[in-house]
Amino acid sequence: MPSERWAELALHPVRIRILRAVAAAQLTTRDLVELLPDIAQATLYRHLATLVKAGLLDVVEERKIRGAVERVYALPAHGATLDPAALATATAEDHARYFTAFVSSLLSEFSRYLARERIDFAADGVGYHQLVLQLTDAELGQFAADLNALVGPLLANEPGGGRIPRLLATILMPADQPAATSDKTPTAETVDNSGTTKGDD
Repeated sequence: MPSERWAELALHPVRIRILRAVAAAQLTTRDLVELLPDIAQATLYRHLATLVKAGLLDVVEERKIRGAVERVYALPAHGATLDPAALATATAEDHARYFTAFVSSLLSEFSRYLARERIDFAADGVGYHQLVLQLTDAELGQFAADLNALVGPLLANEPGGGRIPRLLATILMPADQPAATSDKTPTAETVDNSGTTKGDD
């Protein structure tokens, strides 16, 4: 699926809201009508059909209710993680669906956080960052090994003892080369856990 076509399908405002809603749970059409009351039902049904046809939503169940068929929607399988076999055989179109599910899930989690009665980025340890690292293949391999060594032992932590579930999501991909080089070292724009945006002045 060309990237332009994927963006047209996935990044429509109504479709983003549908994907965010379904990221939280499997939902029926009736559930979505109740969750998104400002969207006309005919419009909602049309966008649902588009998302299903494009493979960005799955129909995981169909229920017969008083002679009508009610569909249950969910994000595609492997929306957040891919096992080695799936990774080896996934097409660009597959990855577009998986990444949409991954990002939709993050949007849903962040929306639930923002809906809390009290939010404090510093106290809650919340932050989102975008950095560009200049790495050789060997340095990239060492970075991945070091990150796994740091995070791996923490995955064995059991609930309790004052522990709070904290979501860590990672995205790593090659960045486009800049159109022109400059002697100035670029500064990544981030929002750190104090909620302050940083970047070049």
